[in-house]
Amino acid sequence: MKSLSLKIEDSIINETDELIKDIKISRNQYIIQAIAFYNKIKKRKLLEARMKRAVNAVGNSSLEVLHEFELLEDKFDDDY
Repeated sequence: MKSLSLKIEDSIINETDELIKDIKISRNQYIIQAIAFYNKIKKRKLLEARMKRAVNAVGNSSLEVLHEFELLEDKFDDDY
């Protein structure tokens, strides 16, 4: 496990200290849980962005393929 030193605004620490009194965990444990939760949120947002890019890429590719089929169909209709 690694150590970390942080400078946090007094208002945030005061609010944190009030919360941890009620939930009865250490400040250290609270901050660890907060960082872990924030990491999960960020990972989900990154995954969502990647998925949107992939969907757009597949969608654009599908439109290109559809257009090529339409061109072939038009050529086929012209030949017959």
